[in-house]
Amino acid sequence: MIIENVSVDVVEVPLDSGYVAGGQAVSSNCHVLARIRTSDGIEGFGYIVKQRPQLIHAVAQATRELGAELVGMNVMDVELAWQTMAAKAKWVGPSGFLHWAMAPLDIAMWDAAGKAVGQPLYRMLGGFRDHITAYGSDRLWYSLSLDELGQSAQDHAANGFTALKLRLGRDFTVAEQVERATIAAQGAGPGVEIMVDGTESWDLPYARMVGRALQDAGVTWLEDPVHHDDLNGLASLTAALDIPVTGAENLYTLAEFRNTMEAKALDIAILDLARVGGVTPWRKIASLVEAYKMPVCGHVMPEVHVHLLAAVAHGHKVEYMPRSTEILQNMPEPVNGVLTVADGPGHGLILNEAAVKRFTVN
Repeated sequence: MIIENVSVDVVEVPLDSGYVAGGQAVSSNCHVLARIRTSDGIEGFGYIVKQRPQLIHAVAQATRELGAELVGMNVMDVELAWQTMAAKAKWVGPSGFLHWAMAPLDIAMWDAAGKAVGQPLYRMLGGFRDHITAYGSDRLWYSLSLDELGQSAQDHAANGFTALKLRLGRDFTVAEQVERATIAAQGAGPGVEIMVDGTESWDLPYARMVGRALQDAGVTWLEDPVHHDDLNGLASLTAALDIPVTGAENLYTLAEFRNTMEAKALDIAILDLARVGGVTPWRKIASLVEAYKMPVCGHVMPEVHVHLLAAVAHGHKVEYMPRSTEILQNMPEPVNGVLTVADGPGHGLILNEAAVKRFTVN
């Protein structure tokens, strides 16, 4: 189970239909894909995915250099590997760029470790269940017209989702924000929970106004209403609103999560697998969140997050944003709003090698 080889590729998959997120056009999903091969023939893989190509090749090169440090290590020693990579590159960390570069390797190690012992990732991490509630999040952008938004919500509901999350941007009035949520609710029909994401685009006074208005309109979740550094602002919203204030996908380190928890700034924590640096730190942060009696959710990458959230008792919901379908043979799909882990050891995912080759842009 000794690591003999590590390879890294950049895989850019064009979108059939682009959209606007964070004020920027999105036309492709860019992956940094790492593969780890062991002395006994096991291969594990992991990846991160971003909507834009900026700096993705720089991340990939950092992943290659960090991957070289893993050669000769036992694939089961995931904690040692993570700490070794963090120590070697501490001058560019902690967090930020370093975590993005480490995450594909850490995920690949856990995949290989699971294959080595013949166990799925969720069971290696605790095995509380093999599924988690999923909410629809794709094609619900603030760049959509009202008609497009309503149709997209209707499509998600028809596909069995019992909860949807739409983005709300900075350039809408309070009434327009409520209108968009109402249109989504009408499109989805009864029994479908409507959640909203403010994308950190509001100041605190506006967030208070729109938060109350959305709450009165029946919205059940308010994500990232203000910047994640504004802990006092988030705490005041959490105290003032009856609906949960959610966030933390933009946090990187255990210390950042600790500070956020201590400030009582959120009701529900959302973890981003790439930003925290992979599975190894994810499990530590999830335990910290549990100590504060708070549910934990996953930000994108549902095919891997389903394992992590299923493994812990306070796993709440996973964001179903399937950005890697084209490079996988078996992207898990929700059934009646529930996502189940892929069959097989490790994360259970299988690469579509022909697609990977076609979209590789090294």
